[in-house]
Amino acid sequence: MKRVIDNLSGFGGRLFAAIALLALAIAPARADMVLSQVIVDLQPEKPNHDDIEVWNDGPERIFVVAEPSQVQSPGTPTERRVTIADPAISGLLVTPRRMVLEPGQRRIIRLAALLPRDMAERIYRVTVKPVAGPVTAEATALKILLGYDVLVLVRPQQIVGEVTGRRTGRRLAFRNESNTAQELFDGRQCDAAGKNCKALPSTRLYAGAQWNVELTYDTPVEYRLTSGNDSSVKRF
Repeated sequence: MKRVIDNLSGFGGRLFAAIALLALAIAPARADMVLSQVIVDLQPEKPNHDDIEVWNDGPERIFVVAEPSQVQSPGTPTERRVTIADPAISGLLVTPRRMVLEPGQRRIIRLAALLPRDMAERIYRVTVKPVAGPVTAEATALKILLGYDVLVLVRPQQIVGEVTGRRTGRRLAFRNESNTAQELFDGRQCDAAGKNCKALPSTRLYAGAQWNVELTYDTPVEYRLTSGNDSSVKRF
């Protein structure tokens, strides 16, 4: 089943590159870090924690930090990240926050939801990144540090509501009127004869957020929707 990794508009597990320029790149040095997952989905009636394995796939020792932040109003024009030092207040414990990995070494970062689930979903981002250490190269070098932006969803105790769609001409406006993020994928629309079908874009639509899709035909549209467990097909 095709799954959405993140919303392409920029809020969702995004891989980013933090480049530490030490000098001109004559002999590049590598700092390779691999994560086992970039989306942690804490579903209701499931454990309130999950683990991410961090692996040093490079030839050098690396120093890794994990920096959590809470995302407020995700997927909306007022979206912003808030860093709260006390996990008892933010509701997310990340441990350890710092680690040292020798070449080939693997370690675990645990993410745990501390607050009781209620009817509102909580969204977090955890930036896991190596920090610059010494460059071991005979020539002047450029050190490239790759980090990950991990998406953490703490689902509400009970999921209510649904995604709605409103068509205006050949524009389909989706709105997530549920209390949890929904993935829309495997979208398609065919012409009146049922042929010449077009694939439609995918997204993760957060609670209260809207998303527009431009259509080719006036015919119905099908999308598969899921909030992380079962999925269903809906026509708009």
